Amino acid sequence: MRTSLRSTALGIAGLTLAGGAIAAPALAAQHTPGVQAASTTATASTTTATAASDSGSVDTAKLIPHGVQGEQSRITLSGEQTDNVKGIIAATKKAGMDERAAVVAIATALQESKLENLGHLGDRNDHDSQGLFQQRPSSGWGTVEQITDVEYSTTAFLNGLKQVDGWQDMPLTEAAQTVQVSAYPFHYAQWETQAAELVAQHWNS
Repeated sequence: MRTSLRSTALGIAGLTLAGGAIAAPALAAQHTPGVQAASTTATASTTTATAASDSGSVDTAKLIPHGVQGEQSRITLSGEQTDNVKGIIAATKKAGMDERAAVVAIATALQESKLENLGHLGDRNDHDSQGLFQQRPSSGWGTVEQITDVEYSTTAFLNGLKQVDGWQDMPLTEAAQTVQVSAYPFHYAQWETQAAELVAQHWNS
């Protein structure tokens, strides 16, 4: 499996998007102050099921099909962050991908930027990483204008995810890491519950 994942990651690095090669973006965000730890699998399943039933016809089995890994974190979202969630979901639908893809994308953006469409942060910037997914113009993800566009950056991430053979059968953090190639590969896992709740809430809104 490790060999397969490595081969897949190397394959993603050779993809093209808008005339540039998709290479691994640098990780921007780690565990940040103010992030609240949440309890794990049982609470996650109950909360997600409740959110899904409130929102309509989201198939809860698609949201967290493998259970969550480790302690879960959550943040309170602003209106702008919620709009970015809706933008990721809209781009996921436009790409013809399902609710699980949206969960992976939102969890990734929660880790990389806390769902804030970040510009260049000066000395605090990780190289030239920008946008929701901390994609790098110098690595071929697109121009600054493109990677700070929610639809474009989400589509770029999803195009990478599509190239990960069997991503639907992987734990979320493995699928995200194969696209992102982060220095902190397990940090995506902590956002799975909140990402699933957000998809359940907004998929049909």
